Amino acid sequence: MIKVLITDKLAKEGIDLINATAGAEAVVKIGISEDELCNIICDYDGLIVRSDTKVTAKVLANPGRLKGVARAGVGVDNIDVPSATRKGILVMNTPGGNTLSAAEHTMALMLAMSRNVVQACNSLKSGAWDRKKYTGNQLNNKVLGVIGLGRIGMAVARMAHGLNMKILGYDPLSAPKDAEQLGVEVTDKLERIFRESDFITIHVPRNPQTLNMIGADQLAMMKPTVRLVNCARGGIINEDALYEALSKKKIAGAALDVFSSEPPQDLRFAALDNCIVTPHLGASTEEAQVEVAVEAAEILLDAIKNGPIRNAVNAPSSSGAVPAAVGQYADLARRIGNLLSIIAPGNIKAVQVEYRGTVADMTVQPITLNFAMGLLQRHFEMPLNMVNTPVLAKERGISIDETKNPEARDVASSFSATVTTSEVKRTVRGSVFGETLLRIIEVDDFHVEMTPQGTVLVIFNEDRPGVIGSVGTILGNHGINIGTMGVGQKLEMQKAVLAVSLDKEPDAATVEELKKLDFVNELYVCTLD
Repeated sequence: MIKVLITDKLAKEGIDLINATAGAEAVVKIGISEDELCNIICDYDGLIVRSDTKVTAKVLANPGRLKGVARAGVGVDNIDVPSATRKGILVMNTPGGNTLSAAEHTMALMLAMSRNVVQACNSLKSGAWDRKKYTGNQLNNKVLGVIGLGRIGMAVARMAHGLNMKILGYDPLSAPKDAEQLGVEVTDKLERIFRESDFITIHVPRNPQTLNMIGADQLAMMKPTVRLVNCARGGIINEDALYEALSKKKIAGAALDVFSSEPPQDLRFAALDNCIVTPHLGASTEEAQVEVAVEAAEILLDAIKNGPIRNAVNAPSSSGAVPAAVGQYADLARRIGNLLSIIAPGNIKAVQVEYRGTVADMTVQPITLNFAMGLLQRHFEMPLNMVNTPVLAKERGISIDETKNPEARDVASSFSATVTTSEVKRTVRGSVFGETLLRIIEVDDFHVEMTPQGTVLVIFNEDRPGVIGSVGTILGNHGINIGTMGVGQKLEMQKAVLAVSLDKEPDAATVEELKKLDFVNELYVCTLD
């Protein structure tokens, strides 16, 4: 008998699907403690959770016969994925189940703002009858700026197109190929969204690159009539800057379904007449709850019965099933992808990888996939793996051109990747020495040796005396030690690249001080582990 434990509220349809499956039984224990879960988890083949249950390392310490954990939703931050992976337990999610619900909630908030629905409702309930005060605006022919053109962003665009809105779209990674066919004018310039839009809606994950993506400077670019919607993640809009803009009527309105901390301790937005707030209702429809419940039950049962594995966020890595040399190059490629995701800003237009020397005779598919995982990971909330990376890349219209050349160049074997974006074209080449030593050996034709691990500071600069001393002094003043330093120069151009490994990540003040050095052209902080 397959036993599936459900510890968070799940739609009845998902539970019924398990119980209707021959040889399977669903056991519901909502709200149990961590200690109780630790004591009983070994008796179950599968576990389904939403966001309340914390599947910690302690819970997974003695998993018994547990084969899989399914999250009925997208985020898996309440599940210790590394611990599950070490125990051989699959972790799966249901990323598509709430797409329409989140898109419809976005549209509902836009309509509510444009027609003053909440304010007029509250006014009438208090006994007033004031039609003139709550005159609204139509969505027809207005410009909607969509930041993030993934599943939800594109669903919003389709709905808004039906209301005859003009859609201006931006994606920090890459826009889907069919975006323009669906009526979206795709722009590489985020500033256009801020300056031209009448409504702006956000659909990107929260990560170091998107945190405070919209702050005081961005709000100052916007029309005074603009209205913002955030049904994605709290913190993407700087809440202090937004509150000031709303309270001083610098923008017309905002609607927030998400907050930096939830539930929010500060209820200041609820006191503003020009701000609508809802308690993270984007996925809270009966249909979405049913869809994610059924999908979670289906994918978990399939995995337990050794059927197809879908939506796994911790599929086995390639290194354990391929020759050691391929595993080493896969690790190197992932780190190069991670590095390029930071030092090659802008929308991805083209990606090429090249294998030279002995690595060109190997099975390179795991290497290319690991490179793609490193390149794309920061644009997605879910962990990327060998299973979901090709699918997600295809959705965004990203393909990787691959070439092999058995003729070595400089070293016996090397892997290089070139990423062309809307802003730059950047190449990184690396090699594995002595079978275990990973090295970056070239950045944009600058010969520079660096170890791709930990925190690395990469500076593109004017080549002049005093560069190393100035950088070292600032880092030292902020208590940051330098591990290794690599310098690549082009004397004829008086240009250079400086790559410095650090013992800790510099804070914002340190980075700003470094950027003010007059020889710095570009500066990036990269965490490569």
